[in-house]
Order: sequence, then structure tokens, then C-alpha cells
Amino acid sequence: MGIQSAGILLYRQKQSQLQIFLVHPGGPFFKNKDAGAWSIPKGEFLPDEDPLIAAKREFMEETGSSVDGDFVPLNPVKLKSGKIIHAWAVEGDIDHENIISNLFEMEWPPKSGKKQSFPEIDRTAWFDTETAKKKINAAQVGLIEELLLKLSTEC
Repeated sequence: MGIQSAGILLYRQKQSQLQIFLVHPGGPFFKNKDAGAWSIPKGEFLPDEDPLIAAKREFMEETGSSVDGDFVPLNPVKLKSGKIIHAWAVEGDIDHENIISNLFEMEWPPKSGKKQSFPEIDRTAWFDTETAKKKINAAQVGLIEELLLKLSTEC
């Protein structure tokens, strides 16, 4: 089995508009990237871990906030790298301006022998669904589309 990640697609209704919460990866490689670089909060998990528990853990690690509610499973999506993302949608709210992300360390600049720490997530935002589809990694667009379908059938 290949590498797997688990994540949370957090959404809210604000002024009669559906909004999607996305995170932007930190570090020098994504510093100047925007469209197609954003993601749901997610991270890898081990084969013996419960994916939903891992998704909640990753959300906490990347945002500094916990999330709870009625988690709706979404169909897994596959990235170009082959990684499978298992995701759950949940309605909730979070203050996107008060995020505390964990740090990762890497050699930077390359081949310098120097290690630097960077936040795993450097910023977060709420987007309307059309903007979210443009901002999110293309492989994850299906998660938003499935959420929209599920919400439309609830009405």
C-alpha cells in the first residue's frame, strides 16, 4: 500500500455563502505559489492508525485548533505522486488569523549544510467554493465538488 494521508474539509455558511477552509504550505518551496498550492489540513498516517483520528490530529498540528462535529466521509482522492488522501467534511468555524502550526526542519539553502525551521502551514483562509477550487491542489478539487453534491441532496 502506498503513502496515505488523512484530512479534514472544514466548511461554514457565512452570510448565506458556503465557505471552505484551506491551508497554505510553509517553507521556501511554496513561498511564492498560490493557485493550486493550497490544501485541506492533512497529513500522513500509519497503516495501523484510524484515518479519522489521524485527520483530527493533523488538523490540530497544522492549525493549533481541534475540530469536532458530524464528520462526513468523502471519497478518497489520488495525487499525482500516487499518495491517497482520505478526507472527511465537517461544518465548523475557526479563526483563520490565529493559527499555530507545527514546525518542520530542512536544509536551507540547499547544499548549505544549514538547517532551518519553517511552519508547516504559513497561512490559512476561508474561500467561497469557486475560489477554493482555483486555490486548492487540483487533485483535491473533487473533495469540494463531492461536498457540494452532498449538501445539495440534503436540501
